[in-house]
Amino acid sequence: MDDETTKQVPMRVADWDDYRFFLAVSAAGSLSAAARALRVNTTTVLRRIGHLEQSLDVRLFERLRSGYALTNEGARLLQALDPVDERLSALERDFQSGKADEKGVIRLGLSAMLGSVLVAPSLTRFHQQAPDTILDMMIDHGLSGPGAAPRVLNHLRDVDLALRLVRPTQGDMLVRKLGDLAYGLYASKSYLEQHKEALSSRDLSGHKIIGFLDNEMPVGPVWWLSRMERTGEVVMRASCAQTRQVAVAAGLGVAALPVIAAEADSRLVQVLPPSTIGMLEIWLLVRNDMAKMPKIRQVMDFLVNEVQSQNEALQGMLKI
Repeated sequence: MDDETTKQVPMRVADWDDYRFFLAVSAAGSLSAAARALRVNTTTVLRRIGHLEQSLDVRLFERLRSGYALTNEGARLLQALDPVDERLSALERDFQSGKADEKGVIRLGLSAMLGSVLVAPSLTRFHQQAPDTILDMMIDHGLSGPGAAPRVLNHLRDVDLALRLVRPTQGDMLVRKLGDLAYGLYASKSYLEQHKEALSSRDLSGHKIIGFLDNEMPVGPVWWLSRMERTGEVVMRASCAQTRQVAVAAGLGVAALPVIAAEADSRLVQVLPPSTIGMLEIWLLVRNDMAKMPKIRQVMDFLVNEVQSQNEALQGMLKI
């Protein structure tokens, strides 16, 4: 046969590790967030995604200003990888669960705000109830707000259970709504002395706004403040409630903040109530195959009881 007819163009073969990078970008919605999750730089993530797209000869993501969105081909690949990714994650945790239970170390993923105002203040009581259990609180920036990605995979890859401010859309896990987290609109006393313009539920004209990130899910306070941004001047955005609170206390502008945290700060004044701004839901996530482990149950019961005991403060009905 002629050499030209038998000659084949070499094709690049996808590295299995490339799929891990694909899953991370799919979950996080951006290169930078995926890089943080994988503990690499954004250049590495971009290179891996480019390699995978070249290997498969498809475009997996649309590069938007707000982040990375799956194409139809990307969505198909994600659907195909879901069972594999879930099983590999479960396999890793299966090998670790017995060791973790033996040592009494339970890993809880949550936002810095929930960790500081809800869980940490009650840990003395938890330690008295379960002295042989060590609770490792792992601050997860992906749990700071209502979630940037439209579809988040493997919430529990590196932790045993988690608290999140939006209900997960999928995954082999037990989910339970624990309560609601009320938000109010806050400003500092110094800011209000300098800005005399009226603050209403329909108009923030003349005011500087500290907002949520553009790609966060438009629910509750995120939805309300995104509408108000058209009437005021946005000077900063942050996914972390604590970061927004520090900026408000410094007099930068007004922001929607969790009432349970903001009311404890004497520098802040509530200018619009939760009935106007809205709430976010608090969800407990636990992997199904770990939910019956005694130490996991201890932590679950502790978290349920804490949210119930602080229900009025969480919903903004009780001054801190």
